[in-house]
Amino acid sequence: MIKKLRWRFILVAMLAFFLVIALMASLVNIINYRVVTTKNDETINYIVAYDGFDYKNRQGFNDDMNRGGNGNRGGNGNGRGDDFGGPDGPGEPGGPDFNGNDMDKPFRALPDEEANYMTRFFIVTVDSSNNIVSTSMDFVASVDETEAATYTAKALSRNADRGYIDNYRFAKYTSDGETVIVFLNCQKEVQSLSSIFAMTMAISIGSLILVFILVVLFSRKAIQPIAQNIEIQKRFITDASHELKTPLTSISTSVDVIELDHGEDEWTTNIRSQVGRMSGLVSQLVALSKLDEVKPVPDKETFDLSGAAWETLEVYNPQAKARGKEIVSDIQEGVSIVGEKASIQQMLSVLIDNAVKYSDDGGKIRFSLHKSKGKAHIEVFNTCNYEKAPDTERLFDRFYRPDESRNASTGGNGIGLAIAKSVVEAHGGKISAKCPDGKSMTITVEL
Repeated sequence: MIKKLRWRFILVAMLAFFLVIALMASLVNIINYRVVTTKNDETINYIVAYDGFDYKNRQGFNDDMNRGGNGNRGGNGNGRGDDFGGPDGPGEPGGPDFNGNDMDKPFRALPDEEANYMTRFFIVTVDSSNNIVSTSMDFVASVDETEAATYTAKALSRNADRGYIDNYRFAKYTSDGETVIVFLNCQKEVQSLSSIFAMTMAISIGSLILVFILVVLFSRKAIQPIAQNIEIQKRFITDASHELKTPLTSISTSVDVIELDHGEDEWTTNIRSQVGRMSGLVSQLVALSKLDEVKPVPDKETFDLSGAAWETLEVYNPQAKARGKEIVSDIQEGVSIVGEKASIQQMLSVLIDNAVKYSDDGGKIRFSLHKSKGKAHIEVFNTCNYEKAPDTERLFDRFYRPDESRNASTGGNGIGLAIAKSVVEAHGGKISAKCPDGKSMTITVEL
């Protein structure tokens, strides 16, 4: 029990830490992704505001440049002509030539002058039929027109207006029946996102391993007070059982003497009944205390579970008939398990005795045992007549009794099913109960 409690403590502590570290890692990566993406989108917005019109009307823009017009984009005009002056204009030489000539001047849309030199992008314009109308490759060197067409097809296949394709952030803008797609090179940003993700994952995994080691090391100390209380409780039960056995034996002997002198009457019968009930309770408490030890079933061996079930049923068949009930059995032959036969038979006795005692008058009792997928499945069914369906989650708790009045008449003390659960868990199995309407009880065991 202490070992199970310790590992449960470790599991809860690790689960709590995992949730915290996962939340922190997720927040770091989500915030970083949003910051980087917002910055990339702002850069794309600058690109569109700076040259979007000319990319949509590229031919007219090139004609204007060749004529050396005086417009805002003219080669020798005022305004932005200094930035985009043609080779023959009086403005600064070497402006970007959309006819494909060499450029001496960088992109100048961003407020940060240094960022202009590092900004690389290309723009593709498609018509309403998704046919490429024009492609501008003036500010990119690593992509040719064939690759640009491939990126364009991928961008058009997506429903979103913005997104990432490999190392490029794209944005779609629609106007006058045409769609302009800007592809911004974000290789450094994507690498940064990947690096931060890998770093947070490595830190998270390393932290989990380190915390797991620390929790395992300190878990013994953490549960030591609980372990001491359980040990004190077990010692008390053992000592109390020995102390109770002596007066119970004395009372039983005194009753025998009284009956020899005065004969048996209702008073001696009641005393003997209560002494027997108290002796049974003491024995059950001792058995339950032993099952709470580190190794409750040290002597495990392979034994015939089918044979053990038949032996147990033979004991309870007469009791059931005496109460006007019948046990219907369905036991598969040759089912064997590894465990302690005595404790398994004790568990079977508890379940069958429980079904016999608490089934309604003339009720049905069924016991089945079969093997499936390497596991032994035991099912004990009985009809019942509870006014209120019992809490099956608490049914295996110590001293829990769903119907006090019926337990008083049957002699139940709420220990039997707790012993059954401890035996099953000591063998690495599972036990559960179902009583949906208070009219039937089914207890299932898997070993």
